[in-house]
Amino acid sequence: MTHDPRARRVQEVPVSAVVRTSTASRGPGVRTLPGVYAPQHDTHLLLRALAREAVGPGSEVIDLGTGSGLLAVAAARRGAQVTAVDVGRRAVLTARLNARLARQRVTVHRGDLADPVPGRTYDLVLSNPPYVPSPLGPPPRRGNARAWDAGHDGRAVVDRICDAAPYLLRRGGVLLMVHSDLTGTEATLRRLSRGGLKAAVSDTASVPFGPVLLSRLSWLRGRCLLDEQTDEEKLVVIRAEQP
Repeated sequence: MTHDPRARRVQEVPVSAVVRTSTASRGPGVRTLPGVYAPQHDTHLLLRALAREAVGPGSEVIDLGTGSGLLAVAAARRGAQVTAVDVGRRAVLTARLNARLARQRVTVHRGDLADPVPGRTYDLVLSNPPYVPSPLGPPPRRGNARAWDAGHDGRAVVDRICDAAPYLLRRGGVLLMVHSDLTGTEATLRRLSRGGLKAAVSDTASVPFGPVLLSRLSWLRGRCLLDEQTDEEKLVVIRAEQP
């Protein structure tokens, strides 16, 4: 994850192919309120994976940890019935704002993963969860770092999504989740497979380290998560299907 906490308080990311919103002064983009994770490399990698899925009218989609709502709006543009969830109050407001600006219907709930919609199942589950390994221990309960810090191994939320996916997906349904290879790609595939899903890596990208990872290079190398020659982060999209 390459989030820069020094970014402007209100950010606008050009994604005109997905969210065609405009203002008199700024042109197309997605807006993020202060403290909300703005779309970056990982979001756009997942967006690319979404474009390959058979999503359309009649599809039901849930976006777990929606942040700006970009992925939820992209699915809604294709005619899907979309639910978005985020634990952050400002993220919920941001997602609702971007859906409204894009003139798309997205139902946005505040809550932990799929807790606000118990018992429901979906054709597609999307998630760009917190996944950065942190030397600080358990994930924070508040603050900007809640969007990326995920415990010592980076799996505090990833594992919960893996465990929930078999119960959220209908027959033939698909989970698309993005995280760093630092989080443990093989561990994710094994966990999803144990849940009865057919899981594989569907896309990858190598991106420069952002400020968060740069500040942790010594710690990551000390834990043998990075070697001295590595100067990029590998992102992976995991695709898991309910047989």
